[in-house]
Amino acid sequence: MSSASTSRRVAFETIRAVNESDAYANLLLPKAIARAGLNNADAGLATELTYGTLRRQGTYDAVIQIAADRPLQEIDPAVLDALRLGTHQLLSTRVASHAAVNESVELARSAGSRGAAGFANAVLRRISRDTPGEWIERVAATARSDDERLGLVLSHPVWVVRAFRRALAAEGRADELEALLAADNASPRVTMAALPGLADVPDGARHTPYSPFGFRLGGGDPEGLVRESGGRVRVQDEGSQLAALALTRALPVQPGERWLDLCAGPGGKTAVLAAEALQHGAGLEANEVSPARAGLVRQAVAGVPLNVPVSEEDGRVRAAGGGYDRILLDAPCTGLGALRRRPEARWRKSPSDVPELAQLQRELLSAAIGGLRPGGVVAYVTCSPHLAETTGVVTEVRREFGDAIEELDARAVLTNLSDADPGLPPQNDGSGRAQLWPHRHNTDAMSISLLRRV
Repeated sequence: MSSASTSRRVAFETIRAVNESDAYANLLLPKAIARAGLNNADAGLATELTYGTLRRQGTYDAVIQIAADRPLQEIDPAVLDALRLGTHQLLSTRVASHAAVNESVELARSAGSRGAAGFANAVLRRISRDTPGEWIERVAATARSDDERLGLVLSHPVWVVRAFRRALAAEGRADELEALLAADNASPRVTMAALPGLADVPDGARHTPYSPFGFRLGGGDPEGLVRESGGRVRVQDEGSQLAALALTRALPVQPGERWLDLCAGPGGKTAVLAAEALQHGAGLEANEVSPARAGLVRQAVAGVPLNVPVSEEDGRVRAAGGGYDRILLDAPCTGLGALRRRPEARWRKSPSDVPELAQLQRELLSAAIGGLRPGGVVAYVTCSPHLAETTGVVTEVRREFGDAIEELDARAVLTNLSDADPGLPPQNDGSGRAQLWPHRHNTDAMSISLLRRV
């Protein structure tokens, strides 16, 4: 088997696990690449094929349904995944058509039967006869509404399209919807963090525009740099860095402050908090209800010479001890802001997930505010721009606490610590919430609100 064929096999098996067993590509793919012994070039091909296929799965399904002239439900799931992988190569890569067809047919044959191979061959050859633009036109023509057209062409469920439209409209940017959806389908650039006070941005690296210790490498192996630094240099989205900094830079730090990262897993923001706490003479505790994720938090802070105890409790109970000066609540959410990096999430989440998550978010935020001393601040963060998980939660909790809390201007905090103006317009609800966007900031769509206990 050629190296390219092995890359396709790795991609196919990862996609199968994602769609069949609810596996996570970002966790499974690196292990599959290592197991297959792929070199850097072949690992890059496997990664592009996996993530590209998952990101554009909605569009490819519409194309396959037209080309096959049958409902997707009538196609064997394994064969369908082989068709998706082949369609991605035909419509979105420079892979030669014959290679894309033949290799995908072999994957269908291995997963199905002789008949499956013939069916896959016919469908993929039908797709290969026309240009990507012609297929997009056909797919768009099947839509019954503008939102459905955007969903089909730009590969997002319609409910996500509508949620994004409302979130953008909340800051007068509804006309940027297509740019946001397109950004979700692009591979994100690798962003690094040099933990403040513990590491420096390497020579030759490009500083990120918003985080004072974020950077991007011109080339080389980021994981090698992480290993050499002992964890003091990390791969971390710039939005994640800013979410932690919003808490530590919201108000001047007094020595001896007590900080808590309430829902800390997997620990990237905890590491930033730990470095900041070390610099300012503060103490930090972390909590993560999942034992596996709590272990990741301990690994994340191992490179910081600060004792950070990690508990494994329900966050709604953990914050009750009180007396904290700063609490980071990176709340469990739909994750709709990280669809570039976790593309399968768009196909797994549904509108019915939102009310239950919003209720949990309200309970956690109420507990966090209850755990603050007077004058203390909580940063409420979600990796989702969905208004029910952002504005809706904060509005209800502010109503609950009344004059006992005040909202700080998170947009001003982020603007003041950034080299470049992030261009964060006011929200139409009059809040101080800051919303980051993939298409504007090259970050996850992180929402950040700052609430201070009076």
